This record gives sequence, structure tokens and C-alpha cells, in this order.
Amino acid sequence: MEPYSTLLIQGGTVLDGTGAAGVVADVLIRGGRIAAIGPDLRADATAFDASGRIVCPGFVDLHTHSDLTLLSGPQARSKVHQGVTTEVVGNCGLGVAPLPAGADRDGIRLAVSYLDLDPAIAWSWTDLPGYLAALTAARPSVNVAALVGHVPLHAGVCGFDDRPATPAELERMCGLLADALGAGALGLSTGLVYPPLTYAREEELVALARVVAAAGAVFTWHVRSYDDGLLDSVAQAVRVARATGCRTQISHLAAVGRRNWGAVRGALDLVDAANADGIEVGVDIYPYVHGNAPLSQLLPAWALEGGAAAWAPRLRDPAVRARVKAAWVDRPTGWDELTVSWTSRGDGDPVVGRTLEDLGGADATLDLLAELGAGAMMTAGGRSEDDLRTVLAHPAAVVASDGLALDPGGVTGAGVPHPRSYGCFPRYLHRYATDLPDAVRRCTSEPARRIGLAHLGVLRPGAPADVVVFDPATIADTATFTAPHQLATGIDLVLVGGVPTVHGGRHTGRRAGRVLHRTRGATG
Repeated sequence: MEPYSTLLIQGGTVLDGTGAAGVVADVLIRGGRIAAIGPDLRADATAFDASGRIVCPGFVDLHTHSDLTLLSGPQARSKVHQGVTTEVVGNCGLGVAPLPAGADRDGIRLAVSYLDLDPAIAWSWTDLPGYLAALTAARPSVNVAALVGHVPLHAGVCGFDDRPATPAELERMCGLLADALGAGALGLSTGLVYPPLTYAREEELVALARVVAAAGAVFTWHVRSYDDGLLDSVAQAVRVARATGCRTQISHLAAVGRRNWGAVRGALDLVDAANADGIEVGVDIYPYVHGNAPLSQLLPAWALEGGAAAWAPRLRDPAVRARVKAAWVDRPTGWDELTVSWTSRGDGDPVVGRTLEDLGGADATLDLLAELGAGAMMTAGGRSEDDLRTVLAHPAAVVASDGLALDPGGVTGAGVPHPRSYGCFPRYLHRYATDLPDAVRRCTSEPARRIGLAHLGVLRPGAPADVVVFDPATIADTATFTAPHQLATGIDLVLVGGVPTVHGGRHTGRRAGRVLHRTRGATG
């Protein structure tokens, strides 16, 4: 499809992203923005017949890990083909900036290896503006905004040891965070299961949250535990929100391990109580009962001290292995529920796609971690469909993929990653949406509002023309856990800034995404 400056989308059912009922109308797009919405519009424009289709805002994915994959594969095929037009990176604390003077850059890169699928990407930046400039130069197909990752912030100042930050270190972290927020970051994200954040004390979280609150930004949380410690972990996030007034988002809320099923209801009660008291706390979730994480997340916090370059060799020590195995005796998930999804050994690694039970359980897992360190990932089960539906239906919940922008034909198309990177939003709309206008709202205007980009996620005159046209009868995910690199179906047209990016199920090659800034709108 050729680029154009004016487009008339005719005869579709318009869901404007606010949750309002759909209306059959035309949508006129001119100069990258919505010019008009109404019946029987007339204009000298390229026409697109949307009869029988839904016309809605592009999906705003507020929880992604595309920080580096958008540099490697800027066409963002796995995401834009499912209707995503805006991605927020820097989640779970696993950002790539800032990298302050004196930071262990190699250690930080290992610590965020979950993001790092292409070793050819050079980390040429030292701060958030430098990273955003690299994104702008890559010209991604989707809009991109960034959170400040707590891992580079803490590791860059405090290192990887189990100790509290000193007052001087806290002051330095707060200053670096304030600088990044001033440069346009949407907020801060933490991930308290990822070293060295496993060692971050609550005083540090409160101090950083005060900086976020002062900027009117958002603090997103991968909480300390999603299994036996879920309620205590959510309580900590809520406690920090109450202490600081910081707008808070709890990421991918789920309860892991059969013995913890139902605990999401207690977590949501804590969220409800905070909101009733005027403290804004939201949650997000993806529509799957399996998660995805670094294999190293299985290790107890004490085993991860010093960074991957230090902890991986330690796992060859028989005494260390015995201590780890003792900690694993009462695991909430079984080895049969954990599958190796990717390793740094590349395509063809025979362990990829096999369960840890099949590979030999605890000893085989320790062998893999000792050899590969941070270079192995897993998909993990042990979740409840009932819990998933409970969270999806909750008023505070929005939909987010927790996935990556992947290129099925490129270097990021290796392994058997979680299918959410390809199918999150179509799967939700196809399998879980009982009220389609509200479901679209949870994928568009509400996540945009949560992250401080309220000008996105709506169809109204003057708004950016980030638009999806889909067939409600055929929209679906096709990616599976055994064959994940499969594009979604039912998406007829995706516009990013008014530019046709997906048309008729094919990527047009156009890359019109912008790098978005919380305080300055958008550039790039």
C-alpha cells in the first residue's frame, strides 16, 4: 500500500477507545491526525472500506521489553501485526539507561540479559537522552516511550552486593532519576526479583518514589514475589504508594503455584482499598496462564550476589549446589511446569523447548545456570485460569503483553519465546472480551492515561492517527508455546501516525513510529 497524506476509512464500527458504544461512521485522517469522525464523510482522499470491521485506536502496550529488540528489528513485526502502535520499554526494572560514570556496564548488560537477544547491538549511550536518540535513529514502526529501569540505576551506583544504599548513593540515584524524568521518561520501574534489586531496601523504594511523585510520573512494580509472598509483596507496593502519593502500576498480577491460587483476590482487595483512599494503584496482565522469565529467577536471592559473572561459577561448588537444592525442596511450581525457551547458544540448542524435568530436574538446572549464567530463559506455568479471568475483569486492570517486539525472520526470531509477543491483544479480544467497547478501552485509552500519554489511545478529531481496523469474527492469536513465531490474524489495517504500516496482513515497510516524551509530547 502506498503512503498517503489523506485517508477515509469508511463504514466501520468505530470504538473510540473511551468505552463508549460503537457507532457506524467514517474516519477521515489527514496529516497524521484524525480530521473528522461521522456518517457519510466526503473528502478527496484514498478510501478504505471497513464495512463489517471494528475501527479503534492502536493498542498501547504499557509493559514491554523491546528496549533492544527495536534497535535490532525496528519493523517490530510481532507487535505491529497484532495492532500495537505504542510500546513502553524499561519495565521490570530492566532498563538500559542511565549508565552513570563508574558503572559496571558489562555487569549491567548481563543483569538485563532478558532484553539482550542480539549481541551485535552496541550500547553507545550513557544516559536516557542518548538511548532515546538511538531509538530515534532506528526509526521503529511503533511509537516508543521509556521508563527508567531500577537495575541500571541501582547497579550503576551501588553495584551488585547485598547491602543497603548509603545516604550519598541514595542522593545520587535520586538525582539520576530526576534527570531522566526531566528528559522525558514516563516514570520508574522496579523488578524486585532481579539482582541487585533483590537487595534494595524499602527506604530506597520510598526515596525514589518521592522523586517520581514530585514529577507527576508513574512507578511500575514487578513485585518481590508472585508465589508464596504475593500478598506481602503487593502490600509493599501499596505501602510505598501510600507513603509518597506516587501513581503506581503493579505489573502482570498473577498467583504462581497451585497452593497460591485465589490469592489474586486478596491482592486486588489491597488495590481497591488504596484507590478508595485516593491513592491511584492499577494492575496489568496478559491473557495467558504461563509466564516467561530468566532461568536464573529460580535461584534464591543470596545465590545471585555479585552479578552473573560471579554467581554462575559459584554454582559449580558442591556446597553451594546443596544449599540451593535445599531451598528448592518446597518449590511452588514443579520442574515439569518449567520449559527452556531460549539460550545464548543460539538456534539448534537441544535443550530449548524441553522441560526442566525432562532435562533432569535440579541438577540439570544448576548445570545450565553454571554454564550459561544469565544466558537462558524459561516459560513457566503453575497459574490458574480463574485467577486470570478475575484480574482481567477487575476495574483497575488493563491488558499488557510483557513481551518483546520480535522479527520472526531475524536474529530476535530464535528459540521458542512466550507467544504473548505475537498474540497478546488479539487473544484477549478473541477469548476474553465480553464487552468489546470496554475491552478496547483496556487496550488503548486507559493504559495511555496510566502512563501519562493521555493524548494517545482515543479516536477524536485532533488525536494522532494511530488506528487499527480488525475483523471481530476472525481476530485471533495463532502463536503457540511450541510454534510461537506466528503472526496474529484478523488485523486488516494498522496506521501509525496516519502511515499505513500493516495492510492486508502484510507489513508495508513503513516505519513512522515516534519516540515519545512525557513532558514534551513526541519527537522523531
